[in-house]
This record gives sequence, C-alpha cells and structure tokens, in this order.
Amino acid sequence: MKNKKIEEVKSVMEKDLKEHIDLKELEELRVKYLGKKGLITELNSEIKNIPNEEKKAFGMEVNNLRNTFNTYYEETKEKLELEVLNKKLEEEKIDITLPATKVKVGAPHILEKVIEEVEEVFLSMGYDVVDGPEIEEDKYNFEMLNIPKGHPARDAQDTFYIEGEEILLRSQTSPVQVRTMLKGEGKVPIRMICPGKTYRRDDDDASHSHQFMQIEGLVVDKNISLSDLKGTMDILFKRLFGKDVETRFRPSYYQFTEPSVEVDITCVNCHGKGCNVCKNTGWVTVVGAGVVHPNVLRMSGYDPKVWSGFAFGFGAERLAMMKYDINDIRVFYNTDLRETNTFDREDEE
Repeated sequence: MKNKKIEEVKSVMEKDLKEHIDLKELEELRVKYLGKKGLITELNSEIKNIPNEEKKAFGMEVNNLRNTFNTYYEETKEKLELEVLNKKLEEEKIDITLPATKVKVGAPHILEKVIEEVEEVFLSMGYDVVDGPEIEEDKYNFEMLNIPKGHPARDAQDTFYIEGEEILLRSQTSPVQVRTMLKGEGKVPIRMICPGKTYRRDDDDASHSHQFMQIEGLVVDKNISLSDLKGTMDILFKRLFGKDVETRFRPSYYQFTEPSVEVDITCVNCHGKGCNVCKNTGWVTVVGAGVVHPNVLRMSGYDPKVWSGFAFGFGAERLAMMKYDINDIRVFYNTDLRETNTFDREDEE
C-alpha cells in the first residue's frame, strides 16, 4: 500500500523536475527537497508514525525518492555549468590569428652585470661574497680603519650623518671587511669581497655621484704580500677586459694599508697607445689597494706578527663606464630608458 505523503511529494517533484531552470533555481530546488525543512527530509520524521511492518517499505520509498532527486540534481547541474562555460568562452574568445602585441624584453642593469662578472671571477678563486649594512657606525666606517676622529683623511670621505656623529651612511664598503675580521676572532683566514652601495657628499656631475656602487676585497692569511695582490689584479682585469690587458702598481697612500698602491691597467680604449681617455699615457687608474695596515689587523683581533693581508677597492661604475664606453655616470641612475637601448640590443644578440 502506497503512502499518501510520499505520493504527494513525488507528484510535486515530478512536476518541478520537468520545468527548465537555471543554476540558481536548481539550488533553490535542492533546498526545497533536501534542506533541513525540505519535503524529502521531513518524510524521515514520519517514520515514527508508520506501523512496524510498513517501516521498511516506507524507508525504501523515501530513499528511492531521494536518489531520484540526487540523480536529477547532479546531471542537471553538470549540464547547466557546461552551458555557462560555453557561453563565457564564446563571449570572451580571442582571435589567435591576430598579430601579438610586441612586449619589450628588458635587460639586466649594466651595473648589476658588471658586479656579477666581478663576483664570478672572485668566486672562482675561492672568495666569499659578503654583505653589510648601509647605515653604519662611525667606529666601523672610520675608527677601526685607522682613521680616528679629527683625521684630515675624513674630509675626502665626508658622508651623510643620520644621528649625531656616530650613525652615518657608509662612505665605503670597508666596514664589511672590519665586521668580517671581527667574526674571525683573529684566528680565521679570510678571502672575501663586499659589493654594495656607498654614499659621499659629492656634487653630481658626469664623473661624480653622491651615491655609487663600490666593490672591495680583503685577504687575511699568513705570508700574504704585494705579489699576491698583483696576481689577483692580473686575473681580475684579464677576465673583465681581455688577456692582453696589463696591470701596474704605483705608490700611493691610504690610512688602512701600508704600503699602499694605485693599480693601473692599460687603456682599454687605445690598448696602451695613448688617447684622450687615458690622457695619452696609455694607462688608466682603476683600483686603490695595499697591504693591510698593522693597526687595522690589531684592532680587529689579528696579530700582525702572525697574520698579513691585502685589501683593494674600486667603483663598479668606473669599470662599467670603461667596459661599455659610457662617458657620464648619471646614465646609471637616470630613468630615461633610451639610454639602455644600446645595451638591450647587445643582450639580444
């Protein structure tokens, strides 16, 4: 014997399932029949009023009704979602036969390229690449480099002070060398370079900038001499500018090295013959260097009777200007993309 309430729900459901609906209406239909107060859900509460001998049959009828609705729901939902997707694809389709919009491909910044080349050279020789803070303390930027307060050498490296006379923007990357030596606690050999941005109170023009990229290096070990420095400079500049480039030392003076030297290379413009770039000398100065001063070693915990070393420093802009024939340092910091066209083409080739 069929249950009257089941037959009523079944009749209403058959009518509803014949109507054409969209996804929103389908969801409303699901709530109508299978929600907390849905028609099929409420049939379950009727089972307590059914005689025991009819409960099994009643339960089977309710399950069949639920399965019928679930099958309709899943099939209809899949069909409607496919219709929506096809409509969207039709409305948003792109004609792939049209020529594509040309996208300009950029190139690495010239300075970054030069710095990476230098890093690769030194990494191949077993050096570490070390970084350090741009906001620095006076004691690391000057005092521990054998430049005490009041020393006239500070004038050439006048920088920007942030807090009194103790906190400043570093005027060189040498503080990174000091910090590295302090970590070594006077017992560990060191081979490192420290590329980074530095600041000085210079008036900006074609050859000067108040900020510039500096690359400094330091070696501390036993029995290190100027000959080791000379060999290192030879390898670096032959790798950067070609095997025919030669290097030479000239005496100089720096507070943190003794003896100190200027490192010259044969002019890459005229190959040593003499031109306006090298002022007809055939040589161009590129690096300041020397043997690490005993005071610097001592202040960083290294006994100068046991340890020795060499240090060097140069501007990345200086090398890039020589390598790419650039005559104005401001090219590196201006936002005029026309300045980069030459170098973009070089990368594409």
